[in-house]
Amino acid sequence: MKKILLTLTLFSVLAVSPAFGFGGCEENCQKCHSLNKQEVQEIFTKLQAPDAKVTDIRMSPIKGLWEVSIEDKGMRGLMYIGFSKKYIVGGPIFEIETASNKSQESLQKANNESPKYVDAAAIPLGNALLLGQKDARYKVVVFTDPDCPFCGKLHEELKKVVAENKEIAFYLKLMPLAMHPDARWKSESILCSKSLRLLEDNFEKKPIPRPDCDTKDVDENTELAQALGITGTPTLVMPDGQVVIGAKDAGTITDLVLHPPKKEK
Repeated sequence: MKKILLTLTLFSVLAVSPAFGFGGCEENCQKCHSLNKQEVQEIFTKLQAPDAKVTDIRMSPIKGLWEVSIEDKGMRGLMYIGFSKKYIVGGPIFEIETASNKSQESLQKANNESPKYVDAAAIPLGNALLLGQKDARYKVVVFTDPDCPFCGKLHEELKKVVAENKEIAFYLKLMPLAMHPDARWKSESILCSKSLRLLEDNFEKKPIPRPDCDTKDVDENTELAQALGITGTPTLVMPDGQVVIGAKDAGTITDLVLHPPKKEK
């Protein structure tokens, strides 16, 4: 059970979940609090996970928590340890104002990761909801969840993009997360009706009907996301294949589509 707990903590940083808030020091917390790798390894031993390794320890965006980078059997992730060293919190931590995934940003910095790319042309669009013009030059695939608040925020920005630029269209792939108990039936209902309006009604907190068909689209979307290494929502796949995690504003999205970064060789 303890080993399962650590595994879930390791992977939780890759999924969308609410951030936890803790009190802490008002200024420099390191004046009176410390945590070293040996202490974390002792915690791993208690959790029956002696093979997990600590790669870095730093202050988290939330005062009162240490952010610990870990690796276990080649898998990398983050966990958060309270100053009392009695509690572990799984990520990710989101900044409300920008809807940015601070945990994912930390992972990218720690690992010096380059942008991730997938084969955008190989992504099937048949069961996607279209936002924009079908003949638009640039196609962006968006993995979204009807009960993900950040997905709702992103959707409003996507609408701004298509209103300002008819050459950009978004293909929405519904991928309900297990942490949202109603998201699956909502996704099935929306896909049965192939209705963008139903999705938008849901984002606006309006009631939508239960599904009236049997559909495998949700499972296919989830399997596709897993094959692409996509584990959270919202996630965008740009026309050049770049994977962008989290909600972005309309200007940033447009810039990423029209002026993509050069791929590293």
